[in-house]
Amino acid sequence: MTGSEVPPSFRLAYVPGVTPTKWVRIWNERLPDVPLTLVAVSAAEAFDVLRDRGADAGFVRLPVDREDLSAIPLYTETTVVVVPRDHVVAAVDEVSAEDLADDIVLHPLDDTLGWERPPGRPAFERPATTEDAVELVAAGVGLLVVPQSLARLHHRKDLTYRPLTDAPESRVALSWPEEATTELVEDFIGIVRGRTVNSSRGRSQTSAPASGSASGSGSAAGRSKRPEAGGGRKKPVGGRAGGTAGGRTGGKGSRGGSGGGAKNGRRGKPRRQS
Repeated sequence: MTGSEVPPSFRLAYVPGVTPTKWVRIWNERLPDVPLTLVAVSAAEAFDVLRDRGADAGFVRLPVDREDLSAIPLYTETTVVVVPRDHVVAAVDEVSAEDLADDIVLHPLDDTLGWERPPGRPAFERPATTEDAVELVAAGVGLLVVPQSLARLHHRKDLTYRPLTDAPESRVALSWPEEATTELVEDFIGIVRGRTVNSSRGRSQTSAPASGSASGSGSAAGRSKRPEAGGGRKKPVGGRAGGTAGGRTGGKGSRGGSGGGAKNGRRGKPRRQS
């Protein structure tokens, strides 16, 4: 190698809630001579990082501006409400936005759900971050609605969460600059889509921007995400076993969250004791 040659490397961005350990492991097995560097970014700054070539590809939250970025939708997360363990919501399987009408619901500035109108009563001011909002929930100031992976990321022993049935949902995708669809990017797309080392689908077939779901992306941990429609059953980025993204836990049929689900299939907010 001459002094002017730069050894290949790959930079992978990821937003909070997505921990791509599994994909890094597969990359290191298949391309041991190409180091992969992880770049932690906020959901808001992820797209600028990709456009500025701060990363070759990244796990982001949709929507993606398809004018200059390509994306492969991977999975949709369950939306949950984070509450203190002694809150009445903790006694049921799931709740609706109407059930939170009398509660203060925090709406952090880094919210990723894109509410038209958040449920509940607004707080006096919006917390700067989701992490700040979780601290306020623990202090008894209000409740918080987030994608389930963020509830897991900021888990506390004194808090739990329950699915919110009629809320916006967050979708996670793999994205990269369309004009920078390099061979290494195509290699990573193949890994996410679950292609084997000897797959007949070559790199030339992965360079076009994808408008549908991934057609398989490795094994899921449990049933943590609901795949995007079309293309058969998709396998998301993650699960506890691989240290990867947290998403849907058992889809609509699974109940409860951190700290265990409620008993006897109870739904909705119970009556407060007088």
